[in-house]
Amino acid sequence: MYCKCDLTKDARLIYALMPGKDLFALNAMISCYSQIEADDACLDLFIQTCTQGIGFDQKTLLAILNSAAGFQAASVCKQVPALSVKSGFQCDTFVVNSLVDSYGKCSQLDAAARIFDECPTPDLPSFYLSYNSLCSTRSSSLLNACANLSAYEQGKQLHAHVLKFGFTSDVFAGMVSWSAMIGGLAQHGHAKQALHLFDEMLKHGVSPNHITLVSVLYACNHADLVAEAKKYFETMKDSFWIEPTQEHYACMVDVLGRAGKLADAIELVNKIPFEADAFPCLEPGVYRKQPFYFSGDKSGTHVLRANIYVSFGLWEDVVEVRRFMKTSRVKKEPGMSWIKVKDSIYTFIVGDRNHPRSDEIYGKLEELGQLMAKAGYVPMIHFDLHDVERRQKEILLSYHSEKLAVAFGLIATPHGVPIRAKKNLRICLDCHTAFKLICKIVSGEIIIRDINWFHHFKDGSCSCGDYW
Repeated sequence: MYCKCDLTKDARLIYALMPGKDLFALNAMISCYSQIEADDACLDLFIQTCTQGIGFDQKTLLAILNSAAGFQAASVCKQVPALSVKSGFQCDTFVVNSLVDSYGKCSQLDAAARIFDECPTPDLPSFYLSYNSLCSTRSSSLLNACANLSAYEQGKQLHAHVLKFGFTSDVFAGMVSWSAMIGGLAQHGHAKQALHLFDEMLKHGVSPNHITLVSVLYACNHADLVAEAKKYFETMKDSFWIEPTQEHYACMVDVLGRAGKLADAIELVNKIPFEADAFPCLEPGVYRKQPFYFSGDKSGTHVLRANIYVSFGLWEDVVEVRRFMKTSRVKKEPGMSWIKVKDSIYTFIVGDRNHPRSDEIYGKLEELGQLMAKAGYVPMIHFDLHDVERRQKEILLSYHSEKLAVAFGLIATPHGVPIRAKKNLRICLDCHTAFKLICKIVSGEIIIRDINWFHHFKDGSCSCGDYW
């Protein structure tokens, strides 16, 4: 009754207080979670009850597969065939069709095809789901690739193709759609709109999952909304039955750190109920005393550590980190940027002179450098990791890969067309400052997609509000 009245919290409480849980109660609770797309809660409940000997039936398996698809939990899908054989549902057409659909939504096309081929009595929905899994998964992968490459025009063309073949005909605003919109708004610097959309999501009776709340905390983080972030973080377990994961703790520590609340950040780190992958404090004296929580093959954390030392002029510690990386055979991922012009993608690394129009690119950077200097720009050499002379640092900063990509975009595209470039690492503070000036100088828009964020530079400012 509580489930049908959309009173999930009350239903959960009644289920928890039941002295003797049976299959009927389990199915009711699992179906309730599945219908509101609380996929992680649904899977957790099923795993818990498997150890209690309650058992399951066709209805249970269908709900679990639906949640596994929504949660992208391919590992759960892999367990269902064995459970189906054990319980006699391996030839059940409904279970087989649900398996094909779930594997397809988890991008496990080989597994989906195998399940379909092994089905003794495939029906029309079986053929449809098998075909749809193949086509829609490829379309999703291509759209994801366009997003990662900032290939806007190709993305629009692919969207038209998807519409033409009807892959959006069964779309409804479920938890995944809401979460994607919230995450997209947050990544593009529209934090308040993201939080407003989250409130709308709750008003529509759609429950978030852990990914949704990561996006919400991410939005709070990059808008300096400390109080809001603390509210969501502290109530997520009671309000949404979601246990904070490492990603939630990382977001919350970052919120406190960016707000200058280092003591609170350290206190929260010490309360984390599991081992953190890196100590995120920005106080080098404290950071130096922390053990290496991370595995030796993760170069990003070592580079972060070195960056912290550089910002405080601790060159001896920088040398120590580099020595550790060398002896551990950890290689730093080189910074690369790329830009699409017409039908070709051009890749740049720092100081790159392999492009056939290198002279024009460097000439454009020289021209922009002079104009930026007149506007008050001073290279931020203290962020360069090389222990060299000031002039050499200025040269190195001037020819970062993202600056080369943007300079090429300016000389190779018509005036007024937005420049879209992608970088595989986080954009540095010097380049970020430079692009704010450059977009104003050229009276245009520059969009940089780095590893964490979409930076829209226009009219002398960035969409991230200098909070990235």
